Amino acid sequence: MTAGFVIAVDGPAAAGKGTLARALADAYSLPYLDTGLLYRAVARRVLDAGLRPEDAAEEAALRLVPEDMQRNDLRVPEVDRAASIVAAQPAVRAALLERQRVFGREGGAVVDGRDIGTVVFPDAPVKLFITASSQIRAMRRHNQLNVGVELEGAALEAAIAEIESRDTRDSQRDVAPLCPADDALTINTDGMSAAEVFQKACDYIALRRS
Repeated sequence: MTAGFVIAVDGPAAAGKGTLARALADAYSLPYLDTGLLYRAVARRVLDAGLRPEDAAEEAALRLVPEDMQRNDLRVPEVDRAASIVAAQPAVRAALLERQRVFGREGGAVVDGRDIGTVVFPDAPVKLFITASSQIRAMRRHNQLNVGVELEGAALEAAIAEIESRDTRDSQRDVAPLCPADDALTINTDGMSAAEVFQKACDYIALRRS
C-alpha cells in the first residue's frame, strides 16, 4: 500500500498538525495533502445545496473536484461543524479513501488528518499524533479566524466547548475514529513553538529512516 515514503500526521483540530505537516513536506520535498480540506469541501457543497450535513453527503463526496478545495470559505465555524458530521458517515469516508491513498502511493507524501496512520496509510513508516489541551486549541482556532481579538471569559468557555464537542464526534464515530496509531509518536504541543515541534518530529523521522 505504501510504495512511497509517507509521513502520516494525525490529531484533533487546532493541535498544530497542519503547520507541522506543511513544514515537513517542505523539508523532505514531499507533496502535502490536508485531508481535512476534503471533508470541509464536502461539507461546503452540502451546505451550499441547502441540505443538512447529515443528508446527501455521499453524492457531494463523489462529485468533489480540485476547485472545491481551493475555496476561501472552508475554514469558518459552520463548515467546522458540518465537516465533523459528514466525516462520520461511512459512505463519505469510503468515497474519499482511495483518493487519499492514490495521492501518496507512488512518490510518497506528507498527509495529515485524523485517520491517516490508522486507516489511510496503516503501514506508513512514520506516524505522528499531534495533540494539545482543549483550551490551547480553542485559543489557536480563534486566533486563526479573529486576528487581534482577545478570547476570554464566556467566549473562551464556548470555544472550548465547541472544540471538545468536535473531539467527541471525531473520537466516538463508528468508522475511522480519531485515535493515535499504536506505533505513532505522540507530541503534545502545549508550551512548544512550531520550531520545537518540527525539530522533535525530524529527530524521530531520522530514527525511523536509519
